[in-house]
Amino acid sequence: MLLENLRIPDDLWSREDMHKALAARDIGAVFRLLARQTDASQTRIGAAVGLEQGYISRIIAGRRVTSIDVLERIADGCGMPDEARMTLGLAPCLRSYRPAMADHSLGRHSDVPANRSWREDVRAAAQLWEGDVNRRDMLRQTVFSSTAYTLPALRWFTATTAQPVEQEGRRTVGQPDIDTIRQMTATYRRLDNQYGSGHARDNVTRFLHHEVAPLVTEGRYDPATGRRLLAAAAELTQLAGWQAYDMAEHGLAQRYLTHALDLARTAADAGLGAEILAAMSHQATYLGHAATGVDLARAARQTAQRAGLTALTAEALVMEAHAHAVALHERDCATALHQAERTLDRADRSSDPQWLGYFDEAYLSAKFGHCFHALGQHRRAERFAARSLKMDERYVRGKAFNLALLASVHARHGEPERASAVGAEALTLTTQLRSARAVRYLRDLQTGLAPHRRKPAVRQFITRVDAALGQRR
Repeated sequence: MLLENLRIPDDLWSREDMHKALAARDIGAVFRLLARQTDASQTRIGAAVGLEQGYISRIIAGRRVTSIDVLERIADGCGMPDEARMTLGLAPCLRSYRPAMADHSLGRHSDVPANRSWREDVRAAAQLWEGDVNRRDMLRQTVFSSTAYTLPALRWFTATTAQPVEQEGRRTVGQPDIDTIRQMTATYRRLDNQYGSGHARDNVTRFLHHEVAPLVTEGRYDPATGRRLLAAAAELTQLAGWQAYDMAEHGLAQRYLTHALDLARTAADAGLGAEILAAMSHQATYLGHAATGVDLARAARQTAQRAGLTALTAEALVMEAHAHAVALHERDCATALHQAERTLDRADRSSDPQWLGYFDEAYLSAKFGHCFHALGQHRRAERFAARSLKMDERYVRGKAFNLALLASVHARHGEPERASAVGAEALTLTTQLRSARAVRYLRDLQTGLAPHRRKPAVRQFITRVDAALGQRR
C-alpha cells in the first residue's frame, strides 16, 4: 500500500551506491538513498517497513541493524528484488505466479512466498526471543501493520515443508523436554488469565530464550520429535505474542504471532495454526483493521475445519462476526454469529486441545455482546454481556473485560448510574491485573461517562478510576 506511494525507481536497486550500502548492510545509507529518490519522509519510510519514525531516524544517523528478522522486514517493506536481498545477505523470495491464489481472500496477491527452510524459521524465532529478553530497541520500535499479516498467512496456505524436521545437535531432545515446555506453557497461561500478561511476560520470554532456543537450535532430534518440539515452541511463542498484545506492544505481538504461525506450519499442526490465525484476527479487529480481521478469521475457519476441530471453527466464526460488527456490516455479522452458535452446538469438546479450554458459552456470549455493542444494539448487547458473567472464576482478566463491556453497554444506553456500579466491579478486578487492555476498557468507559459526571455516582466512579489507575493507559 505505502510502497506504491513511495514510487521506488526500478533501477535504484542496481545503482552502485545502493549496491555498496546493501553489501555493507548500511541500512542508514539505504534509507537516505530511498528518501532522496522518493522524497519520502522518515515517517513514510517507517510506515512502509513497520518501524517507528524515531528508530528510522537513529538508523539514518548511524545505528547498525544486525537482526536478520528486522532486515527481512525492511527488505519486504521496501519491495527489494531478489538480487538486492542477496546482496544484503538474505535469502531470495523466488516469487512465482500461482493462479489458484489469485483471488485468495487474504490480499489477492499473485506473488506468493516460496518455501522457506524450517531452519530459517527456527533461527528467526530464536533471534526474536533473544532480542526481546535483551530489550533491544529495534523490537520496541516496531509498529503494527495489518499488511504484515498477509505474507505469513499466504505462506501458511501455500508453503510446504520440503525437508523433515530433524537435526544432529549436541544434546538429545526427548519427550520429557517437550512435556516440560507444554507444562510451563500451561502454567504461564493460567497465570496470564488470572493476573494479566504484565506479571509473567518477562518470564515467558526468558524461558523461550534460555530453555527452548537451545533445544530447537542445538538439539538432536528425529522428524517425529522435531515436529512435536516445534509445535510446543509455537504454542509458547503464541502465548508470548498474546501477552505482548495484552500489554499494548502491538508491533512486537505481531512479530511473535507471525513466528508462531511459521513454527506451527513447520510442525504441521493445523489446529494450532488456526488458533494463531484467530489471535491475529482478534488483534487486527481490536486495532480497528476490520477487513484484515475478517480475512484472518476466515483463514482460521478454513484451517480449523481442516484440523477437524469444530469448537475452533466456531471461535473463528465469532472472530469474523466481530470484525464485521466493527465494520458495521450488520447482515454479515448476523450470519457469522448464527453459524458460530450452530457450530458450537454440535461440537464434541472431548478431543479439544488443552489451549482451547477457554472457549465456552461465556466466551461466546461475550463476543456476541461485543458485536451487538459495536452495532449499537444495546438491549441485545446487555443480554449477552450479562450472560457472559456466568463464567469460570479463574479467568479474572476475562471477567474484568466482561464487566467493562456490560458497563459500557449501560452507558451507551443512557444508564450512567448502572454503568458506574458495574464499572466499579470491573475496576476492583483491574487493579489486581497488569493488562493494558483492561485499563483501556475502563478508560473508554470513563470517557463515555464524562458527560454525566454531575451525577454523584458517576463522579465518584470517575474519581475512583483516576485514583486507582493513576497514569496507567
